[in-house]
Amino acid sequence: MSDLFAVAGAKIYIGAAAMAAPTVDVTETNFAAVSWTEIADWTQCGQIGDTAALITTQVISRGRDVKQKGTRNAGSMQNVFAINSSDPGQIAVIAAEKTANNYPFKIEWDDAPGGTAPTPTVNYFIGLVMSAQQAGGGPNTVRSLNVTVEVNSNVVTVAPATGD
Repeated sequence: MSDLFAVAGAKIYIGAAAMAAPTVDVTETNFAAVSWTEIADWTQCGQIGDTAALITTQVISRGRDVKQKGTRNAGSMQNVFAINSSDPGQIAVIAAEKTANNYPFKIEWDDAPGGTAPTPTVNYFIGLVMSAQQAGGGPNTVRSLNVTVEVNSNVVTVAPATGD
């Protein structure tokens, strides 16, 4: 049976500089020179990953629709942060929303195995920051920064390692 890992302890980062939208799938090496800034006070993690478009062809002779997979779409990632107006990561993501540029993102999950220099699972992707909206809530909540990232590349997953 495999281990289950909580989302607690995960961290999300935005790259310091815009990155061109890729024309082919990206790999871990595309992110090697990126300077990262953590976006602090992450309270809700959105989903990432591909979904295939559905192609449906109505075939008269079969009397049935034939379905196929079409192009891939990595979707929209909806994230929520507790507002921290002095956090460099939140400042960067708000600034990114004001541009038409794609930015690199990194998620480090809190699942590093044991060993001398363990590393966690890491996801890399490129996306457009489409919104960075402030929201209130009930009387016993904090104000939030709701950030939508349109993922504009494949999502690269780097498996955890023990470092041994």
